[in-house]
Amino acid sequence: MRRLVLITVVTAGLLVACGQSDDAAQDNAAASTKVTPSSDMQAPALPPSPEPAVEEPCPYLTEQFVEEANGQRVAKVSTSTDKPHPACFFYRADGSEQLSVHVYAGDPEVATGLVDEAAPVGTSNPASDPTGWNGGYQKLEDGAVYAVAKEGAAVIVRTNQLQSVKARTVAEEVISELQI
Repeated sequence: MRRLVLITVVTAGLLVACGQSDDAAQDNAAASTKVTPSSDMQAPALPPSPEPAVEEPCPYLTEQFVEEANGQRVAKVSTSTDKPHPACFFYRADGSEQLSVHVYAGDPEVATGLVDEAAPVGTSNPASDPTGWNGGYQKLEDGAVYAVAKEGAAVIVRTNQLQSVKARTVAEEVISELQI
């Protein structure tokens, strides 16, 4: 009985499809294969990279945590003027930057664009920690980067250490602290 019903449904569908005029079939085929040229799609304008502006503690990451996670003593901390979350810059005793954290909250396309700019999809390894966040990580000439986005938020961590796990550890802490 079930086979008879299935055969009847399939046969009816074939008859309807065969009964379409050539013009209607061509219209349906054209509609289903229409592709929008990629030149029509523009990437969102990304904000400029944050710059250190004020020497003050990072509001969402302690010096002690950064020292333990990155394996170097923190001599100085500066923040940017970005809102709602300033970028944080951690420096070594010799004055060189050892770690920076950029947090973005806003347009999901901009968040994804910032992550792709920091760890391009074509050259980085895929990142998916913490759960629900996606992006990439890779070794840089002078360290490593771990960058992930979720909805309209992005967290980008750069370290002077070659191990990206250090940057990932910091990114996870920032996401947990800010509850984003």
